[in-house]
Amino acid sequence: MNGAGNDFVLIDNREGHIRLTPSQVARLCDRHRGIGADGLFLLVPCASGRADWAWEFYNSDGSTAEMCGNGARCAARYAVLRGIAGQKLCFETGAGVIQAEVYGSRVKTQLTRPGMPELNICLEVNNRGYVFHSIHTGVPHVVCFVDDLAAVPVQTLGRAVRFHPRFQPAGTNVNFVVQKDSDMLHIRTYERGVEDETLACGTGSVAAALIALTLGKATSPVSLQTAGGDILRVSTPSPTPPFEEVYLEGDTTVVYTGELWEEAWTHAGENTAS
Repeated sequence: MNGAGNDFVLIDNREGHIRLTPSQVARLCDRHRGIGADGLFLLVPCASGRADWAWEFYNSDGSTAEMCGNGARCAARYAVLRGIAGQKLCFETGAGVIQAEVYGSRVKTQLTRPGMPELNICLEVNNRGYVFHSIHTGVPHVVCFVDDLAAVPVQTLGRAVRFHPRFQPAGTNVNFVVQKDSDMLHIRTYERGVEDETLACGTGSVAAALIALTLGKATSPVSLQTAGGDILRVSTPSPTPPFEEVYLEGDTTVVYTGELWEEAWTHAGENTAS
């Protein structure tokens, strides 16, 4: 499935038969030797009893992350399609319980409460000064407003910021944003764990929208055009922080369903999945 071009492998593991190592996840997400994806989800029972089900989320490099906005939208629709939950549902992530409503291919999620933004972080990166704004939207993000989005070297600059000492040890996702008008932003994102630019990032879009609201650059709802050309919408009843309720809405796409062969994930003697 994909949400705004942010693509994922989703596996129903509520019976607990599947165990994947980080290297096996990375192999499945490899676009040449595996399925190809920005991340992989295992749907599992909710041990806390606070939600309909829970997930285990892996980035494409095999690392884990607490939250993924577009992945949450895909996971919610997947659960409805599989009969795991109804149109209105909730599920538990590493960042907390996510509420969702599914209307066909369109999904609206209420994300967990974001952190307070930190504004005007001045850093020198690659021998040039930049101003970043930071906010935690389930995972850490920084936002940088630029004049020419197409000219931004997202891969090199994003990587340098992601590993900058200011944001260690966890690192950060990096969003570059151009404001078109009061309710439309254009965004490109370097994602931690994917270690590359992705066509979209849900939590990054939320971060950009909330920073724009905080700076008085936008009004809710905020529309964001992603690198893949899709439009995501972020809304909140709060005009300024703290943002008690935040919603992310957009379309999802089912690409295919299929059967994984064992040789797809086994490599160098690894054979622990089933």
